Amino acid sequence: MRGVCPQGFNEVDKLLRENGICLALREKLLKDSGVATDTDYDNIVRNLLEKDLARGEGSRSGSGSGSRSGSRSGSNQRLELRDPPLDPPRDPQRDTPRDTPRDPPYPPIDPSRDKVEGAVTVQPLAEAVRGFKNYFLRLRPGRNHRNPWFAEYWEDLFSCRFPRSPPTPYNQHYNKTCTGHERIDPDSFEMEAQLQFVSDAVMAFAHAFKEIHLRLCGGRPGLCERMTKIDGDIIKAHLLKVKFTGLSGQDFQFLDNGDGPSRYRILNFRRDDVTGEYEWATVGFYRHGHLNIVSSRLPGGLTDSFVEASIWLTGTPQVDRPAPTGEVEPSSCQFRRSEPSHPRSVCSSKCGRRQYMDPIPGDPCCWACKNCLTYEYRPVDTRCEECPGGTVPSYNMTHCIPIPPVFLHYTDSIALVAMAFASLGILATTTTAIIFLKHNNTPVVKASGRELSFVLLAGIFLCYTMTFLLVSKPTKYVCGAQTVGIGFCFSVCYSAILTKTNRISRIFRAGKRTVKRPKFISPESQLVICASLVACQIIISLIWLLTSPPKAVSFFATRADHQLVCEAAIGFAYMIGFSYPIFLILVCTIYAIITRKIPEAFNESKYIGFTMYTTCIIWAAFVVIYLSTSHNIQVRLATMCFSISLSATVALICMFTPKLYIILLRPERNVRQSMMAKNMQLKLNSSAASGCLRVDSGTQSDG
Repeated sequence: MRGVCPQGFNEVDKLLRENGICLALREKLLKDSGVATDTDYDNIVRNLLEKDLARGEGSRSGSGSGSRSGSRSGSNQRLELRDPPLDPPRDPQRDTPRDTPRDPPYPPIDPSRDKVEGAVTVQPLAEAVRGFKNYFLRLRPGRNHRNPWFAEYWEDLFSCRFPRSPPTPYNQHYNKTCTGHERIDPDSFEMEAQLQFVSDAVMAFAHAFKEIHLRLCGGRPGLCERMTKIDGDIIKAHLLKVKFTGLSGQDFQFLDNGDGPSRYRILNFRRDDVTGEYEWATVGFYRHGHLNIVSSRLPGGLTDSFVEASIWLTGTPQVDRPAPTGEVEPSSCQFRRSEPSHPRSVCSSKCGRRQYMDPIPGDPCCWACKNCLTYEYRPVDTRCEECPGGTVPSYNMTHCIPIPPVFLHYTDSIALVAMAFASLGILATTTTAIIFLKHNNTPVVKASGRELSFVLLAGIFLCYTMTFLLVSKPTKYVCGAQTVGIGFCFSVCYSAILTKTNRISRIFRAGKRTVKRPKFISPESQLVICASLVACQIIISLIWLLTSPPKAVSFFATRADHQLVCEAAIGFAYMIGFSYPIFLILVCTIYAIITRKIPEAFNESKYIGFTMYTTCIIWAAFVVIYLSTSHNIQVRLATMCFSISLSATVALICMFTPKLYIILLRPERNVRQSMMAKNMQLKLNSSAASGCLRVDSGTQSDG
């Protein structure tokens, strides 16, 4: 951008910054720096070419660019610039070459005009000084003695020389003698367009001195002594207060900061749609802080903020503002005919949704776009920050949002399979219990120890119901029920089986040593023993609940994961509840091995052995899977559901299927004699008979 003066340039720069508009490049060619060379313009063009995304250049009208615009266009041609930055010529007040006799009202149109097509500029707005042209045309060197330079002007205008005039760089080559009666053609003579400013300046001082004279001299004619020495501050104070109508008919008054009234003409260098000729067209006016646009709408989002500052080169996205009194219609203000819309001008393109701007040092309007990490959000445009655990960036990257918690739900496919399997198990257990109740007093039911059989069925039923508890949404109460239930259901099952195997083992070991009936083999004693074993599990669960109260917590196995789980499901805490059932399983397995050789008539021990061997295999696999799925609690819980249900199913099939077969399909075998081995019935002697009768009575329920 180039400015009229440093103060004007700085003011425009300040306004641009306040409105969030950046300049890609700042270049100045000051009025007092002398005539710029082609090299100066070439350097500016090269600097602009480095800003490959910047598409324009703004310029406030001032002075000294009529010939310079040609230099600039020449730079474009010398550098073979295909799409040059737009550098509109400035106002003609001082842009005309010195040998030009008069200044045009608009900026001159350079031969390389296609290089500045679409330029927008502003020009100080001035009206003609009334009567001055006629006054000036009547001036003659012989009568205008108060202006010592008028004779030089006359010589230069008519290319002649007065006989007695001193030589100057302009008249020494003139051979023609001036008469002083030469005539200026009024039709071809054109006055300085900004003459009003000179007139207003002179009248401002005249009005100021008039007020000072009235104040210091009381209005008396002539210069009084008090006005011979006047302080400059007094003159300035009176100048700021003047208010008058100038010779051009325009009102004049200084602004509060001492500047003159702001009056500008807005020009657009364009190509006429009909004739194809280039022209400077007036598209609006700016007077005293108010924008007056010729037509109704600006093209491509060019708004008053751009017109007021004469800027449409930006380094950041523009924010459109409605013009105070209207906007310029596309037909009134246009850019290149090949590019009718507002040219896009940025230093760096807008970053993507998941990117942030990394400012380039020394160039605040330019940046490099860098990617945010996967779990980072962008609180401001210039940096990314890590989202807290359990959250992820929102779609627009402005904040973090919680990760929706997941848990094993009733509608999950794996949960549906587990619940279906458990439901079949509950149905089978209930059916078995009903059949046993119906045949409660038959030898098969009594021989199996019907009291412990019902306890075992209750434990199996609880195992199946645990599936529905494990797939429930974790809450404080659900977690507490899981903590107690996973160990309690197994302890009921294996306490009953352990009591059975221990009872059979003690009976047959006692039969080899004595004819006396062993102690604690009655149904009541068996229930007390079983309850005592279950009580141990209850005590362990209560201690666990008191030392580690159950609660539902968020578990983040990975950065993108959020699982809602019971706290005990994290790590290996559930193994506390399984430790005692595992101990019961091992003891039952040992007893199954010990009692594997008892007589065939009492081969329930064989089914107990099958139950325990299969259960050990299931639990060995479960422990391995449980320990290896610590990162996925849902898989761990699903594995637990199937392991518990499979263990219950094994116990149900191995312990009750043979009995149900006899009760339902072979009722003729459901008699007391079928419970005794055939070889023992054929070779019955007195001692063996008494021992077998003792064993038979000890392995059946009373009554």
